[in-house]
Amino acid sequence: MLNERHQEILRATIQHYIATAEPVGSKTLLEEYNFKVSSATIRNTLGQLEKAGFLYQPHTSSGRVPSDSGYRLYVDHLVTFNEKMAATIEKQFNQHLKWDSWSFEALFQRATHILAHLSGCIALITLPQASQCLLRHLQLVQVSSTQIMLVVVTDSYQTQSILMENSSIFAETEQENKEFRSEELQLISNFLNSQLRGKYLNELTTLDWSEIDQQFTSYTECLRTLVSKVISNVSPRSNSQPMMVSGVSEVLRQPEFSQLHQVQMLLYLLEQEPDQLLPLILQEPEPDILTKKVTIRIGSENPLEPMRSCALISAIYRQGDISIGSVGVIGPTRILYENVVPLVASAADYLSDALS
Repeated sequence: MLNERHQEILRATIQHYIATAEPVGSKTLLEEYNFKVSSATIRNTLGQLEKAGFLYQPHTSSGRVPSDSGYRLYVDHLVTFNEKMAATIEKQFNQHLKWDSWSFEALFQRATHILAHLSGCIALITLPQASQCLLRHLQLVQVSSTQIMLVVVTDSYQTQSILMENSSIFAETEQENKEFRSEELQLISNFLNSQLRGKYLNELTTLDWSEIDQQFTSYTECLRTLVSKVISNVSPRSNSQPMMVSGVSEVLRQPEFSQLHQVQMLLYLLEQEPDQLLPLILQEPEPDILTKKVTIRIGSENPLEPMRSCALISAIYRQGDISIGSVGVIGPTRILYENVVPLVASAADYLSDALS
């Protein structure tokens, strides 16, 4: 528990360090933040905050800089988020993302570029990956007297087909090698489309079969088998670049990235091993955190070594209630949290609304 003075001095120290990247001393705080106490009192408070682990001195004679714990306390309790940034990125997206004319990948790359420009950080946006096909159309086609083919069209307008023996989709109690009539195939196709069109693959495991049984009693087992075939055989839409990245050159100008080895580690992670980042930026936020939709990892809270001097801020975007991707930024731990957090949250909200 920090008293009001501790909180005010910690807030001012972190804000000044974020703005200047220079260690902060008591004289600076007294001159620039108009504290109604003496320099000795501020110096004593800084010492107490250092002893508590919220600040540290990079050199014996220097001022203080925030620790990861100090940033965490600041983000969770002391910062006031700039909600104007949310309106700014929404305006930029509305002006520059043309959903009726751009290719899917180009849209997301443009959104990533806008987020990087506004945040001054490395921006990351994953393409929709929610288990990860949206079903657009299903059709049963007679191939022979004993075989049918299930043709599935996904959200990327790729066609996938599943060849099946008639006998494999009927219960053992039904006639083996039953031959479908064309009107039966069309009837089942129509029903599959009415039940499955617009759903993601991971939604098929939670279908309400009690309702389906009532509507289509004669073909319940057949339908269960067909749905199972779709789940097990239809491949999610794959992308050579599942995560869009922009803004590397901007963030590398920050003094925290002045050491070549550190820069090389971060670039290698982004270019060669992006899959290691995916579990981090696709993680759902804790339900009780004050920043709600946004997950914030600061410095040592990141499990990946190249990220230990960075802050990673991310938010999930959804289609309805289904998580389908993430928006994130990477910057130094000295990131401008009050601006970047609402930018990320608003970008995720925008994509959720657009895709829904």
